[in-house]
Amino acid sequence: MAKSTFSGPVQSLAGFISAGNANVVSLTADTTLTVAAHAGKVIVTNDADGKFTLPSIVATAPGSDDDPNQTNNLGATFTFIVVTAATDMDILTDGTDKFVGGLYTGVTDATGKTFISGASNDVITMNGSTKGGLAGSIVKVTAMASAKYAVEGIILGSGTLVTPFADA
Repeated sequence: MAKSTFSGPVQSLAGFISAGNANVVSLTADTTLTVAAHAGKVIVTNDADGKFTLPSIVATAPGSDDDPNQTNNLGATFTFIVVTAATDMDILTDGTDKFVGGLYTGVTDATGKTFISGASNDVITMNGSTKGGLAGSIVKVTAMASAKYAVEGIILGSGTLVTPFADA
C-alpha cells in the first residue's frame, strides 16, 4: 500500500497510524476537547490547574458503517501526558459520561497503589502529590460505549496516596 500524507484531520473508520509534529497538542489553558482536534493525538498538559473536558460520547449507530459524516465517536482515544506538574488539574467528562477502569499511582520509592473508578465518577483530579500528576504522568481515555470512557494510566505522586477519581 502506498504512503499517503494529509495535512488536516482525517477520519478513518478502520484505524490508522498517526505521527509527526502536528500529532502533539499542547494544552496551556482550560480546554473543551474535540474528536477532530484531539483524538488520536498526544495531548501534553502545560497548565498546572487546567480543566480538560472530554467530548460527549456519541454512540448512535450510523445509517451505514462507511458513512464519512457519521457523528459516532466510539473508539476515540485521548492520551494525556503531564509536562507541567499538576496542582489542581482535572480531566472531566460532560457529567453524563462516566469513567470505567483504573489508574496506577506510583511514588519515588517504587511503591504505589491502583485506584479503580466508581460507577458515578466523571472527574480525574491530579494535585502533583497524593493524587498524582507529577511530570511524566500518563492518562489514556477511550470512548468505549454509551456514557462510558475507559481509563488507564500510570500517574506519578508522593505522600499518602488517595484516589484521583471523583464526582463533579
